[in-house]
Amino acid sequence: MIRIAVLDDYQQVGRGLADWSSLGPDCEVDFLDRPLPDQEAAAAALAGYDVICLMRERLPVPAELIGRLPRLKLIVATGPHNRTLDLEAARARGVRVCHTRGGESLHATTELAWALILGALRHLPLEDRRMRQGLWQNTVGRTLHGRTLGLLGLGRLGGRMAEVARAFGAEVIAWSQNLTEARCAEVGARRVEREALFREADILSLHLVLSERTRGIVGAAEIGLMRRDAILINTSRGPLVDEAALVEALRTRRIAAAGLDVYDIEPLPAEHPLRGLDNVVLSPHLGYVTEGTYRIFFTDMVEAIAAWRGGAPVRVLA
Repeated sequence: MIRIAVLDDYQQVGRGLADWSSLGPDCEVDFLDRPLPDQEAAAAALAGYDVICLMRERLPVPAELIGRLPRLKLIVATGPHNRTLDLEAARARGVRVCHTRGGESLHATTELAWALILGALRHLPLEDRRMRQGLWQNTVGRTLHGRTLGLLGLGRLGGRMAEVARAFGAEVIAWSQNLTEARCAEVGARRVEREALFREADILSLHLVLSERTRGIVGAAEIGLMRRDAILINTSRGPLVDEAALVEALRTRRIAAAGLDVYDIEPLPAEHPLRGLDNVVLSPHLGYVTEGTYRIFFTDMVEAIAAWRGGAPVRVLA
């Protein structure tokens, strides 16, 4: 019997979005709908599985964990990039690693970023709560038209943000370490220097890959440069921002608001101070969580497992 663990199926939809029965009666598939809180819990829960299917980077898989999974033969990662999975350790152990296609992230993540922007500008979460309490309007919102959107990162997702911004009638400025004038011209953005990005943006949206170079790229000093009525949006990775500095800036109204989909620790702890602030729009890392993306992820998991069993693995990473 081949035992397969599908991790972090929070919504309990994985079984219905792909034909797992096609793998045959000698495959037993378990769907784990709760996060494994640490490496000890992961090692204990996964020790009996031959195949594990990861949901993005929700569970880090370093060399130590791979070494504690004696039956492990195949890892299926969702999407072609997973920076918390130790591919070299997998190769050394003879564990095959395959991946799924990337899904709808180009549109799904940027659309969520715009939802956070609009929610923050118009105070929608607060007004929604007040409506449910029997109350009526209490806040005064702002429009996007004529505002300046600052993009920290102008890759695929940043470029898509720029396209939508123009439809709203917003000006777009951008900075990243290797950003060129040609790339800015391609998407209709104006390149500025790093400090100017923070000083001029009405809305600052992050679209960078997390690395040692970008970790903490938005700290207390950078937040201190921002306008007092500015909004910070992060749908990329939590550790790009100094979370404690951001909490303090929101608490003291040093900046007006934030819209966050990603955090230092995920799931966000129940008592985290962000949950108690009324000037932050929070979502639970929903950027890529769409029906279309999940259908691709789970269907490709089944395909990858079947291909591996047939001796012709597909979309191989290791």
